[in-house]
Amino acid sequence: MLLNRASSGERWRIRPDGPDKVTGGLAYLTDMSVDHMLYGLVLRSEHPHARIKSIHTDRAKQLKGVHAVLTYLDVPGLNAFGIAHPDQPVLCEERVRYVGDALAAIAADSLAVAQLAAGLIEIEYEVLEVVDDPERALLPDSQQLHPKGNALHRTAFCRGDVEAGFKQCIHIIEDIYYTPRQMHTYMETEGGLFVPGEDGRLTVYSPTQHGFMDRMQLARILAVPQAGIRIVSSPIGGSFGGKDELNVQPYGALLAIHTGKPIKMHNSRWESVRAGLKRHPMKIAMKTGTDAAGRLLAHQVSILSDTGPYSTLGAEVLNFATEHVIGPYRYLHLDVNGVSVFTNNGMSGEFRGFGGNQAVFALEGQMDRLAEKLGMDPWTFRKLNMRAVDDLGPFDQPIVMTHGADHVWAAVAGCPLWQERNRLETTMDEKAEPWIKTGIGAAFTMHGAGLGVGIPDPAGGRLKLAEDGKIEAVFGYEEFGQGLLAALEQMLIEQFDFASEDIRMIIGDTDIVPDSGSTTASRATAMMWKSLQRLKKPFSDQLLQRAAASVDRPVEQLRLGKGGIKGADGDELLLTYKELAAAAGTPIICETSFSFPTSSTSRVGAHFMYTYSAVVVKVEVNTLTGRAKVLQQYHAVAAGPVVNPQGYLGQIEGGSSMALGFALLEESVMDKGHYIARNLDTYLVPTIEDQRGLIEVEAIEHLPEEDDYGPRGVGEVGSVTVAPAIAAAIRQACGKWVTKLPVEPSLLQEMPFFLRKG
Repeated sequence: MLLNRASSGERWRIRPDGPDKVTGGLAYLTDMSVDHMLYGLVLRSEHPHARIKSIHTDRAKQLKGVHAVLTYLDVPGLNAFGIAHPDQPVLCEERVRYVGDALAAIAADSLAVAQLAAGLIEIEYEVLEVVDDPERALLPDSQQLHPKGNALHRTAFCRGDVEAGFKQCIHIIEDIYYTPRQMHTYMETEGGLFVPGEDGRLTVYSPTQHGFMDRMQLARILAVPQAGIRIVSSPIGGSFGGKDELNVQPYGALLAIHTGKPIKMHNSRWESVRAGLKRHPMKIAMKTGTDAAGRLLAHQVSILSDTGPYSTLGAEVLNFATEHVIGPYRYLHLDVNGVSVFTNNGMSGEFRGFGGNQAVFALEGQMDRLAEKLGMDPWTFRKLNMRAVDDLGPFDQPIVMTHGADHVWAAVAGCPLWQERNRLETTMDEKAEPWIKTGIGAAFTMHGAGLGVGIPDPAGGRLKLAEDGKIEAVFGYEEFGQGLLAALEQMLIEQFDFASEDIRMIIGDTDIVPDSGSTTASRATAMMWKSLQRLKKPFSDQLLQRAAASVDRPVEQLRLGKGGIKGADGDELLLTYKELAAAAGTPIICETSFSFPTSSTSRVGAHFMYTYSAVVVKVEVNTLTGRAKVLQQYHAVAAGPVVNPQGYLGQIEGGSSMALGFALLEESVMDKGHYIARNLDTYLVPTIEDQRGLIEVEAIEHLPEEDDYGPRGVGEVGSVTVAPAIAAAIRQACGKWVTKLPVEPSLLQEMPFFLRKG
């Protein structure tokens, strides 16, 4: 189904949080203020790598209006954080490892006073050699940034004998691909309000992707029970993975506890650039070979990932990239290895696609190069080597079987944009402006959902009939602009036949919601759907049984409907939900908890469920300026039933825009451990001008009858395949292979024909 407003019919609805967001009626959490609050500020390192010889805060503490200046000595619990490996100091003690490292936290009457105080803190450094090259960092004589060395994590996966496989190959392609350090550029930079209560508890109002994980980490830092902390997450602001790790929360919490007063903290854009996470830059070397007929025989990959100064999720991102450089293809011989390396560059971390974007850019580049070497249509080449429905996963692990790969491949093969590709080849020489060249390219992926084997991945939720008659849907997920509330409301309406007015959705408050796991990894919609499936019968049964007693009718003659209980055969409203709630009896409440499904393998990080996706793009290259412009896109996505048409489209279109920046514009350039760009005036992201072309989304909803896993998430797949498709289109347009992102205009520039003639 080509997804759009017309094909969606009545399912095309205004999202519940939409009007307040587009009118500005809904405030950012970072805009919150309370009386008598103080302003918090973090003093960060001047150097990317230095030993701390001394820190003196006396002058800063004596400044009028300053209420606290905290150093590592004031951290009562664990002086470190990090979701998977807590190795990032809250406040550095002996050494700084990047320019965002925190040395002191200040609370003052105003931000201006806090900034003055920061300037009065005296720190004596011994500047150390900067380790800014991940390859160099692995050499034995390099400065070691951590006790166990500069290699955070290594991965490997082998099958067969790759060297013997290459000896059998007729065609071999070998290349090295480079991907950039990309910035999340969310509208709301990191921040929040931290309010100590009279009961000794601390309430944290701050954007996050996993409130319970934040609570656990803050409890460790503050040395208090988790129950002593309440996390309220943001209803807006954006994240894309960038706020999954703690950012300002440790400092706001420490200052609030220390001063006993509310603390407001909000990173400036420069603070966000300096201390925030970025997409892992990667260097991926690939060697791939086929037999004479084009069947893949051998595939060898080496991944080098720059994780920056601390672990964050660097190991997990590398695992994901390792899985996705293998992808949906069949090889007789495989040899994949990777290493994630500590450096003094900026912090790398979770980012939409989670390492898949880098991997798929390289893998799909190999497929296009091999197809060209074979003189074969690139999509035919992919079909020849694509996995079968009952094949094992990339790591030879059992996975959920679907026909998604076949369906996506067929959708692209039949789409008008792809079919236009052959016609372009015959008409390109007839252009009136010969410096404008046009090409069409396509790329494919199977993208893993959920956190994978070996990583806790809880899910669940709760339904309740509240005293005021509202049906409360309570989940531990976070809304940060992605449309989670809209998806949840749509499922409640369609699965239970409630009206939107019957529903109250409650998310993002650890005092109220159950732990539904993280709002990451394209998992939240799928897990909400699964939760409602598990809750539907027990919750409906309780409502109907209570109603049967109230209206004196058999349960079988009743059903749930808009506004209340109705007769099974009619639309007459017999009892409102408010009347039902007032009826005598025990509270009607159902809760479920389970885990995201995983494969029966011991391979850590391997996935069980995949979304299959492909994109075709039409690109125009101006060989005078070297600029490439995407004119049109067609996305085919096999993710099961569409839960919310607008949200689905929004995720694909938004992901595609982010990938367009990854491919053509964005790179957080560093020089000896320092960021060059301090603001968005020198870091370019795509605007509506770059995204003007038509974007069509083909939603393939088919799932096998026995598949009860439901819809797969689409939060990431829209961003994964765009870059390699652009690279393929550029190749057709002007004959140049792209191996480094973002595409350098100088690569595409050509001497004008009239100068050549002269």
